Amino acid sequence: MMTTALDRIDIKILNELQQNANLTNVQLASRVNLSPSPCLARVKNLEKLGVIDRRIAVLDAAILGIGVTAFIQIKLEKQAQISLESFTRAIDRLNQVMECYLITGDHDYLLRVMVADIEDLEDLIVNKISRIPGVSCIRSNLALKRISHKTVLPIDTNRPVTVKAHVGASKQMARPAKPRCESTIQGRNENEIGGEPFRTLVPSTVGL
Repeated sequence: MMTTALDRIDIKILNELQQNANLTNVQLASRVNLSPSPCLARVKNLEKLGVIDRRIAVLDAAILGIGVTAFIQIKLEKQAQISLESFTRAIDRLNQVMECYLITGDHDYLLRVMVADIEDLEDLIVNKISRIPGVSCIRSNLALKRISHKTVLPIDTNRPVTVKAHVGASKQMARPAKPRCESTIQGRNENEIGGEPFRTLVPSTVGL
């Protein structure tokens, strides 16, 4: 496996595309002070390296009537590998789960979910999450207001960036779809999000 260093122009391209993925190649080239041909070649190379994973549209949840965001902590009865894999598969089938992290501390997973209203959140917890085999404890917390939301990764043009590249193979084509449940170990959160404590819920008597 080789490593590839990204230069300032590569990073400028990434920052521009993070802000607006609809830029034409000519517009992008102008913004990073390149001619269109080498700019396009750099973008293709970044896609081949897998640095540019995919280009998507960011929708307005409020306009679409998805007005409730909640954070849910989940504890499993046991952390056997088969239990973790089974839980991951079950979570990936729930479209309301926007993000899922394997975390350290008293609980095993942290979810960020988005639903239309409280009734939908109750249905998600009571009829779906709590029925996943192995779930022993659920804690939920409602987000009252979104203060900040970013999709742009903090890439500094003044710091070197090195990526691992697979020679002769495009990750963009070969990589399977990413699951929402990532095995990212995060630092332990306090038992509060937004100043309001989590509520402990037992699957047999789960509620909001």
